[in-house]
Amino acid sequence: MQEREVKLIMMSEVPAEKVSWLWYPYIPYGKITIVQGDPGDGKTTFILAVTALLTTGRPMPESDIPTEPTTVIYQTAEDGLSDTIKPRLVEAGADCSKVAVIDESNQPLSLSDGRLEKAIQQINAKLLILDPLQAYLGENVDMHRANEVRPVFKQLAGIAERTGCAIVIIGHMNKMSGTKGLYRGLGSIDIAAAARSVLLVGRCRDSPSIRVMAHLKSSLAPEGKSIGFELDEITGFRWVGYYDITADELLSGSHKVDEGQTKQAQAEMMLYEILRNGAVPCSDIYAGMAKHNISRRTAENAKKSIGVKSYRQGSCWYWILPQGNNATTQ
Repeated sequence: MQEREVKLIMMSEVPAEKVSWLWYPYIPYGKITIVQGDPGDGKTTFILAVTALLTTGRPMPESDIPTEPTTVIYQTAEDGLSDTIKPRLVEAGADCSKVAVIDESNQPLSLSDGRLEKAIQQINAKLLILDPLQAYLGENVDMHRANEVRPVFKQLAGIAERTGCAIVIIGHMNKMSGTKGLYRGLGSIDIAAAARSVLLVGRCRDSPSIRVMAHLKSSLAPEGKSIGFELDEITGFRWVGYYDITADELLSGSHKVDEGQTKQAQAEMMLYEILRNGAVPCSDIYAGMAKHNISRRTAENAKKSIGVKSYRQGSCWYWILPQGNNATTQ
């Protein structure tokens, strides 16, 4: 019996393509991203805040570049749509006309469900969120068995690649303290292996209102800097910019507050120093901030936070501290 020839693909015939990004370097288009963390640490709040930015075309955190408003599919098995998700989307400032949910009332959804690809194509969704992972694996899939997890994630990766949609899966953490972050996700390590990016959302133990998104894995770009956000009972949610803490420090709780100054806090201190003797052209302020890797948006957030005023003189805009806050050199 004559053996069939093995079908080969020559790399010289494979076209080279650049990776496109929903949010560089954290969430790539056409790939799977995992956002993991302990219950109550802000995973869902984080991804809903990202959804709000995407659906309204506002710049992503630490970016000054607005984008075209994006349609998002958000599937959740843990929270009610009308009493939890909708109010939180509204509070975050999302355009709810651009957030869709696949109806699961007659049939539960799974990662292998053909409705995922159809729904993405139907509304040209650029982001699909599944929250949480264990609810969508499928009833016959044991998340701890690699041989059962791999085919499911291969199929899901195929959906992402064919549609160009970014797929984000929310996952919980296990109790294995003292291990590397990638091994803290529930289930087989093959789940993290299938993702091109893995993000950790955790709580700063020394500053309970501050949560941080840290990059655990990045297969397509250098790992991004950690980004903080605040959850306050009175003021609600706000992005606080780059945060000087690693994923390992976040998991271990070894980080100190004075080492974890946010970019916005740094910008606020710089503004006090720059403006202590009076008004300064805002173009000079932006240039000074840029030397410290502080974006224009973060500078403006710091300006608003400490009440800096602005006025125009001729063709130039100036910033000045509010009356009574101007320091004088002793």
